[in-house]
Amino acid sequence: MKPIKLIIKAALIVGTLDILAAFLNFYIQTGKNPSIVLKYIASAALGNTAAYDPTVVILLGLLFHFVIAFAFTILFSFICDKLWYWFKNGYVIAILYGILIWMVMNLLVVPNSLAPEIPFTWTKALLNCAILIVCIGFPLSYLFFQNKQANSHNN
Repeated sequence: MKPIKLIIKAALIVGTLDILAAFLNFYIQTGKNPSIVLKYIASAALGNTAAYDPTVVILLGLLFHFVIAFAFTILFSFICDKLWYWFKNGYVIAILYGILIWMVMNLLVVPNSLAPEIPFTWTKALLNCAILIVCIGFPLSYLFFQNKQANSHNN
């Protein structure tokens, strides 16, 4: 598969898996409408979203979510060969990449955004990290290394 097609396919898959997991997790934890997750994502850029049309806020949250998914997919596409050289294990790479995403988002992006602060708990942090590993790390690792293997067989 051509690299750009692989990136688009992978980003759409991991973005969808991640947001669905976030919706499910939020609903199980709170019993509230999962669209609040998208409003929170949009609040990172907009701040207090009360002054905006709720539909626009939700759509912006979805857009921002997929932009972030594409960014992490593109980053993975650039570093996957180096990661394979270092670790030679797709499972380890998936776990490390999920942890990296959690760290970037929770230690750099969210604290420097306009989103309201959410109190830290280890339980939520570990669950959210696990979601990123399962919904982003493993699919990216599988898709990119499967593609690499398929291309090496075709050459």
